[in-house]
Amino acid sequence: MFLRATAALLGLLAGASAGPMETSGLLSDAARLFASGPGMDSRLGLAPAPVEDTANFRFYSELTAPFRVTSLPDIPFPVGELYSGNLPISASDPSRTLFFVFQPRVGEPVDEITIWLNGGPGCSSLEGFFHENGRFVWPDGATASRINEYSWTNATNMLWVEQPVGTGYSTGTPRAKSQDDIAADFLSFFRTFTRTFPSTTTYKIYLTGESYAGRYVPYIGSAFLAAGLPLAGALIYDPTIGAFDITQEQIPAAPFLRANVGPMRLSPSALEDVDKLHQTCGYDKYMDRYLSFPPPGPQPPAARNMRCDVFSRAQRVARQANSCFNVYDVSERCPTPRSTMKGQGAYFARADVKRALHAPPNTKWSLCSTRRVFSGFGGPQREGDLSPDPIAGALPRVVDGTRRVLVANGDYDMIIMSNGTLLALQNMTWGGALGFQERPRARILGEGGKELGVQHQERGLMWSQGYATGHMGPGMNPALSWRHLMWVLGRAETL
Repeated sequence: MFLRATAALLGLLAGASAGPMETSGLLSDAARLFASGPGMDSRLGLAPAPVEDTANFRFYSELTAPFRVTSLPDIPFPVGELYSGNLPISASDPSRTLFFVFQPRVGEPVDEITIWLNGGPGCSSLEGFFHENGRFVWPDGATASRINEYSWTNATNMLWVEQPVGTGYSTGTPRAKSQDDIAADFLSFFRTFTRTFPSTTTYKIYLTGESYAGRYVPYIGSAFLAAGLPLAGALIYDPTIGAFDITQEQIPAAPFLRANVGPMRLSPSALEDVDKLHQTCGYDKYMDRYLSFPPPGPQPPAARNMRCDVFSRAQRVARQANSCFNVYDVSERCPTPRSTMKGQGAYFARADVKRALHAPPNTKWSLCSTRRVFSGFGGPQREGDLSPDPIAGALPRVVDGTRRVLVANGDYDMIIMSNGTLLALQNMTWGGALGFQERPRARILGEGGKELGVQHQERGLMWSQGYATGHMGPGMNPALSWRHLMWVLGRAETL
């Protein structure tokens, strides 16, 4: 049935230039197969969805009607104008699709679209939608969902996409061996999306994401620029932009523990072995030399050496002090909050939620894919992704092409550490120079003068270091994340 629906949609798109009467049969076919709303089966035990008038919906049309979401299970308030479903990457192979959620801005319309991607590789962007920057969120440990006062839909039209193939509700066999393959698929998918929502064709585009999306966003952004698409900026949180397992994990691990003795409740004496290994492996000298402003020159490659696994030793120290240690937020203590996104009863694995979102009913959804999303082997991060690290070319092209890129990192994130990300940026050439020429010092101030972090910008690149913030920036520090978004959208010049 799902492939029949995809075929019907392709036919509908192919006939989009024809008159309404010519496409009505295809539309009804697609609508029947894609848009079985959540209230259609009382066995699911769903509350009746509030009926909302589509007259004021900006994007509602014959093409988009099959994707309209009228309500979501256990979400007790109107969802507004909301669309979701699968779209084919290419008309030549309808079995390969990516799943999307699209929600227009709440309030005055804007002619722009902001794309959000989670990382992994193979982790669902529905985490961003439901845990971080969507209109409503259901945080871990919460007993119910709530309206998100810092939702990015309060500022911009939002598009969350589960990609690459092999992620979430997406369908098909993974074929990608590089970020170039990922970018080509995404560009093709996005063209299908803009044909489905044709008014978005000329919109400014902003690419955003976190973690392994630090690889996705620069390569997709480079592909968009090469194709002449109006990419206007990018934002990446705690991103894998350099040799993350060396530069962003091993080298800064010992100083990270020292800086977080208080939040992690560590005994300073427990760090002695970690400090000693840090020095024996020469990581102290490496940081002293290359985490400098301006940098002295390109960094020599830091080869993997299992005898210098400072990161693993640092994690052992952390777990000895805290049995509920969370590498994504080192301040977290026991008990670990129950997740709405994984484990038994994961929200998006539920049959009623799949029906509400027009997702393939037989897809076995998981927060992060249990299968490989790259078909190759090896690569810089040993994920089968054979592309060079983004700092080698893709990220500088996006910075130079847009002059509006923000790289953010949270100081409570131990999987991708702030000093490691900054060290990676000091090994990147953009705007005609290597790295930042001045040390980041400018404070980010919140209400009452509270310090939220440090900011610095040069040559079209903004750096933000967030205090008391973990790996998932928009979810863990939504107020600071809102400032990031305002800067990227060009509505503020500082944070």
